[in-house]
Amino acid sequence: MTQKLPQSVLFCCDHNAVRSPMAEGLMKKFYGTGTYVQSVGVMNDLEIDGFSIAVCQELDVELSRHRSRSFDEMENWGDDLSSFDLIIALSPASQRRALELTRFYHLTVEYWPILDPTGLGETRDAKIAQYRAARDQIKDRLIDRFGPPSRPQI
Repeated sequence: MTQKLPQSVLFCCDHNAVRSPMAEGLMKKFYGTGTYVQSVGVMNDLEIDGFSIAVCQELDVELSRHRSRSFDEMENWGDDLSSFDLIIALSPASQRRALELTRFYHLTVEYWPILDPTGLGETRDAKIAQYRAARDQIKDRLIDRFGPPSRPQI
């Protein structure tokens, strides 16, 4: 069900190293700068995943400069969750944390069950296939939710 683009979106997952950075990058690529987009994790104990960088680069989405951050760091840096119109959780743990942190705010938290590709596949090709599957799930959900990309794609 296509809905109007919100003014601001926060994507969240477990570590802000795989799924939520992919979602942030794809959203920015597809819909431009009219929507403020950020991502965060329940924890910040990992750097951006190399396979995430690789599969997003295939769509001309740059993730190599992404720096992971947690909900706690976000608050410490002065970012206020209540300033987001929409929070999209990509994992059960991030959905729980987002709902816990927003229980006093009037904002929407959506849950998109996106495959966690980490640890899947034995070979490099098998691993990359799992990351592509997660990326494509995110891409499809974005298009289902917000419509076709407003920026030209390759």
